[in-house]
Amino acid sequence: MLASQDKTLKKLVRNLHLLLFVFVLWGQMLLCTVNAYSQDKKAKLQQTKKQIEKEIEYTTKLLADTKKNKQASLNQINILKNQIKKREELIVNINSELDELEGEINTHQQEIEHLGVQLKDLKAEYARMIYYAYTNRNSYDRMLFVFASKDFNQAYKRLKYFKQYSSYLKKQADLIQNTQQKINQNISSLEVEKQDKVSLVTKQVNEKTKLTKEQEEHKTTISKLKQKEKELLETLREKEAVSRKLQKSIENMIAEEIRKAAEKAAAIAAAKAIKKLPKKTTVVVNPPPNATVNKKAESAPPPTKIELSPAELVLDNSFTNNKGKLPWPTEKGFISSTFGEHPHPVLKGIKTKNNGIDILTEKGAIARAVFNGVVTGIISLPNSQKAIIIRHGSYLSVYSNIESAYVKSGDNIKTKQSLGSIHFEADDSKTELHFEIWNNKIILNPSSWLLPH
Repeated sequence: MLASQDKTLKKLVRNLHLLLFVFVLWGQMLLCTVNAYSQDKKAKLQQTKKQIEKEIEYTTKLLADTKKNKQASLNQINILKNQIKKREELIVNINSELDELEGEINTHQQEIEHLGVQLKDLKAEYARMIYYAYTNRNSYDRMLFVFASKDFNQAYKRLKYFKQYSSYLKKQADLIQNTQQKINQNISSLEVEKQDKVSLVTKQVNEKTKLTKEQEEHKTTISKLKQKEKELLETLREKEAVSRKLQKSIENMIAEEIRKAAEKAAAIAAAKAIKKLPKKTTVVVNPPPNATVNKKAESAPPPTKIELSPAELVLDNSFTNNKGKLPWPTEKGFISSTFGEHPHPVLKGIKTKNNGIDILTEKGAIARAVFNGVVTGIISLPNSQKAIIIRHGSYLSVYSNIESAYVKSGDNIKTKQSLGSIHFEADDSKTELHFEIWNNKIILNPSSWLLPH
């Protein structure tokens, strides 16, 4: 009988060790892996959703200002187009959040089921331990069990078993209590998640309703504008005339910068060459008409790139390395017209070409520099507005449709420095900045240079 008690006690302690190990290992793995990943993804989705909602709120304000004219306009179409795009992004985000929430609900349900099974096993094991303790509750039997040992070492181990048995009996009770608490916590989390799901589904339905309404409004506005084809063509011609004037002025300015830089480089090279000549050498600055001219120099093609000084080269490289990181030329707004050639939003068969991007913003907005540089020039345009050009080494940034310039030619400019107020067009309730980036004589897509917005 004593041997049987010894084996039973050893088995109970061994089983409890194994049970405790499995419980702790499973709990840590599940909580660390599932919860950490889920919470991180959920937080990112919620952050994105807030940003999209903020952008929708902004375009809603712009749309409300535009509607004050009570006349359909291209500006209204551009705002509605952006609003629809952002609304679609928001619905996609909500769908992703719902999928993530559904995954969390399933995980908690599985965890509750698993903990329920575990709780049942723990209680069964605890019952067996209590039963054993009850059947062996007589202190005389315990002492007899110890004194019946073959030697002192076995007696010590049996005393140790009794001590461990009492300790693990208490741990088993704590484990049951903790498991029950975890089940209750999971049930509470599950209820919150189900409520969140209901709220998200309601929001999803509302956003889809708003999207349908905006899409219908977009179609209606286009239909109204189609009735003003003559007026739209006239506006388009005026805009193209401004664009041609701006492009020609920029090209002339770049050509002048290339010429000045080439002359400066040639003067420096000539000065260095003179220093190397022997002291008695006669230098002919203006050769006589009959003098022989260097045919190779005469036939050399004119330079096509701006010669850069060491300081300008550093600025040029810095601008290049900041591609995709430049701040926006306006604090707020969205791109209403992208770079390149596009079909007209209303007039069929007509395409428009944009040498930069147009950024629609709010009334009173200020244009700001995207990088350090020097104001190369300020151009007056046919519509009485201005364009400010800043040089950053071989790069130029252009800010057009400026009402009032805060800077002048030759000014050194810092990143995000205010350049001037953007013109507000009362007829369309529109405040729009035209922005371009050039590298020497090459027109670049500004969107690829600016920070994601």
